[in-house]
Amino acid sequence: MNKNIFARASEMMNTRRLSAIAENDRRNAEIEQKIPEIAEINRILSTTGINLIKIIRKGEDIQQKIKSLENQNRQAQEMIASLLVRNGYPHDYLELRYNCEKCSDTGYHNGKMCNCFEELIGKVSVDHLNASSRITLCSFDSFDLSYYKNIISEENENCFVTMSKNLEYCKQYANTFSQDSKNLLMYGNPGLGKTHLSLAIAEQLLNKGVNVLYDSTVNFLIKIEKEHFGRIETDIDTYETVVNADLLILDDLGTENTTDFYRSTLYNILNTRINKGIPTIVSTNLTPDEISAKYEPRITSRIVLTYTHLKFIGKDIRGIKSSQEAKNYRANTVF
Repeated sequence: MNKNIFARASEMMNTRRLSAIAENDRRNAEIEQKIPEIAEINRILSTTGINLIKIIRKGEDIQQKIKSLENQNRQAQEMIASLLVRNGYPHDYLELRYNCEKCSDTGYHNGKMCNCFEELIGKVSVDHLNASSRITLCSFDSFDLSYYKNIISEENENCFVTMSKNLEYCKQYANTFSQDSKNLLMYGNPGLGKTHLSLAIAEQLLNKGVNVLYDSTVNFLIKIEKEHFGRIETDIDTYETVVNADLLILDDLGTENTTDFYRSTLYNILNTRINKGIPTIVSTNLTPDEISAKYEPRITSRIVLTYTHLKFIGKDIRGIKSSQEAKNYRANTVF
């Protein structure tokens, strides 16, 4: 991994640890002020280390005296717990609580990088990539179903009904998201809200702390290609970040050039994420049949056959909005 990403994640991990220690110090100060008996017990406990050194130096009945000190400490801790409960606090209120009990927020456990540190590095990498994305997040609240009213598709489908179902499905997807969530294929003509709803899912999940990575398919592929052939220096490994994000959103599939490198990379991304069991959302202007015609079978079999399909129908909303804005501009402009 890049040293800058590692350094940023290490800094955040250290901040977690220091915050946990500071919070524990705050609680101890609070309790010693409100419950003087505990302050006195803590004062006595602080002499344990000094007494232990004296015992070791004397060398007489070391094991017995150490055991006696341990019993005294245990009794003192039990008294503290009892006093806490008696004064309306949890019995473990003064215990030091790290975000990760396994590594105590050090980032390492048994000489190896802890899972929590790996996840933090992944989050820093995702945030870095998202910052360079050319698309911006949306919300469910700004998805306007009125644009689909009184419209019947060429296949005689009620656009309002279909798009209402799509909206509710996406909301439910975001509300119940887990690593077991389904892969989604959002397809339909341009300007029907595919990007809007996929990024509304992203916006809600990012607010929950989920590592969601989003950008157009072509932008991801360009970055990966440039890094692969050493054309740019970058802070992260885009490919590794793409295949490991909790949720990957590939927008505008089909607009990229169909080079051998792009086809191979796209297949590896889709296949690796399926094998890892982590969900992907793909949006495209292509129908499933057009996807099958454009891509080789090993790609189409993964998208067309293993993804849940959401069909978007209606009139081009971007076109409608542009017309309305032009009309409003003419109405409010004095010539």
